[in-house]
Amino acid sequence: MKSSNNLLRKSHFLGTKIRNLRKSNHLTMEDVSSRCVKINADLAPSVSYLSMIERGKRVPSEEMLGVIAEVFQKEISWFLDDASADNAISPVKTNRGGISGMALEPSFLFSNEILQIALPEMLVQTGTTGRQFAQLLIRAYQEYHRNHFPDLERAAEEVGQKRMPLDEHDMIAIASRLGLEVVWFDSMPTEVADELGVKSNSLVRSYFEAPNKIYLHNVLKKEPARMKYDLAVHIGHCILHNKDGVKSILLAGRSQGITLQQGEFGLAHSSEVDPKDILQAWRDFECSFFAGALLCPKVPFRQLLDRTGYSVEVHKTIGVSPAVAMRRMTAVSPYPHWHYFDAYAPGTLKAVYRGNGIPLPWGNMRLVEDPCRHWAVFRMISTPEAIDGTSAQISVLDAGDGPRIYCCESLKGQDLAGNSHVLCAGIDLNPALDTQMQDANAIAQSLKETCVSQGGSATIPDDIKQELSKVARILNISWINRGLERQARVICSRGAVCPRKPSCYAK
Repeated sequence: MKSSNNLLRKSHFLGTKIRNLRKSNHLTMEDVSSRCVKINADLAPSVSYLSMIERGKRVPSEEMLGVIAEVFQKEISWFLDDASADNAISPVKTNRGGISGMALEPSFLFSNEILQIALPEMLVQTGTTGRQFAQLLIRAYQEYHRNHFPDLERAAEEVGQKRMPLDEHDMIAIASRLGLEVVWFDSMPTEVADELGVKSNSLVRSYFEAPNKIYLHNVLKKEPARMKYDLAVHIGHCILHNKDGVKSILLAGRSQGITLQQGEFGLAHSSEVDPKDILQAWRDFECSFFAGALLCPKVPFRQLLDRTGYSVEVHKTIGVSPAVAMRRMTAVSPYPHWHYFDAYAPGTLKAVYRGNGIPLPWGNMRLVEDPCRHWAVFRMISTPEAIDGTSAQISVLDAGDGPRIYCCESLKGQDLAGNSHVLCAGIDLNPALDTQMQDANAIAQSLKETCVSQGGSATIPDDIKQELSKVARILNISWINRGLERQARVICSRGAVCPRKPSCYAK
C-alpha cells in the first residue's frame, strides 16, 4: 500500500480531475457523497470534505480515493497520473435533434410574415389541428430547455413545502386552503375514432370551472394516485393562472389525432391556428409539469431515485401513477439524455419527450405505413409481454450522426378509460460512454454489426457489456444491467431504412 506522502506527491491534478469528472457526469457533490456512502459509509467523504478535495485543500486517503474511484468506475492510478484534467476527460457532446443549428436559406422565406401565412395553410393541408401544432412547439421548447423549468418547480415547492409523499387528503386540504371546492360527477366513456377509423374510449376525468370548483369523476375515488394528479393539475391552474375562466379539462384516452365531438365540454378543434388553442396547450403543459413537481419535489424525489437505482416501481412508494414518476425522472435526473413515450395502439404517441433528439418511429398525429416493430414500447402494445411487470431493452438506432445505443424501461397498463397503453422511459448511452473516454460511435457500430449479422438481435459481447455495465454503475440506473442480460436489438426510425438483413419490410 502506498504511503500517505507518496499519495500526496502524485495528487497534482487529483482535485481537478474529480471535479471535472463529476461535472461531466452531471452530478452534484451531494450526489457523489451519497453514492460513496452506499459503497462504504465509513470511508465516504462528506460534501464539505469533497469540496475541499476538489479545491486542492485536502488529499483523500488511499482508501477514500478507492471509494470515489468506484463511483466513477476508474482505477485509482487514473487519478494519480500526470495527465492534466483537460486531456483526461472528454467533453460531453450534446444533441438536441432538429436542424442542428443549420441556417435556413433563402432566409427571406423564413421571415415571420411568410411563416404566418404558410403555417396555417400547412396545417389545413395535413389535417393538423392548431392544438396539435401548439403541442409540437411546446415539445420543442421543452427539449430545448432540457425539461428544466425552475419557476414551475419553485411554484410547486411553495405550495407543497417539498413534502413527499402527499396523500389524497393532503391534496384536498391544499385545495381547501386555496378556497377551492371539490365536486364529484358521473359520466360514461365516449367511443371516439381517429381519421383512419381506429376506435378507442375517451373519458372526462376532471375539469376546473371558475371561480373555485374542481370537478372530479367518481371513478377517481378508486384511483387515489390519479386523483392526486388531477387535483395537482387544477391546483396548478389556480396558482399559475389565477383561477381565470378558461375551462381546464383532463381526459383519459388517446386524445391525440382524434376528432372529439363538440358537446358539453367544447372539445372540438380545427386546423386553424387559434391563439386560444395555443394558450390552452401551453397552460396544460405548465399545469402538468407543476403537478409532477408538487407530487414529486425535485430534491427528495431525486434522492429516492438514487436510493432505488431509478426503479419505475418508486411510484408505488409515494403513491403516484407510473406516468408521473417516469416523466419526473427525465426532469430531476442529473443525466440529461432522456426520452419518454406514452404509446397507444396501433401507433400513436400521446406524450413525447426526447431530450436527446431521438428519431421517432411513430408520430402523435398520423400513422406511418412502415413503423419499426422492434421498439420495446411498441412491441409491448401488441403482445402480452410484461403486462404485469417491466421490460428493459438495449437498442441500437441510427440517429443521423451514426448509431447510438439506447436503454429503456417500459411498463404496460390501462388508462382510466380502459385503453391499453405502454409507458417508456429511456436514455441515450453514447454521451455516457464518451464521458468515460470510450469511443461511443465505435462501440455502437460494433454492437449494430453484431446484431445485424445475427438477424437483428444478439447477445451483447462481453467487452461491450463490461463498458455499459460501468456506465450503469456511474449513472446508478439499475435497469441498464437488466437490459444487458437480454439480447440487444437493432431498431430503425422507418422501415425504408431498416438495417436488418433481410429487411423486416422486404416483400
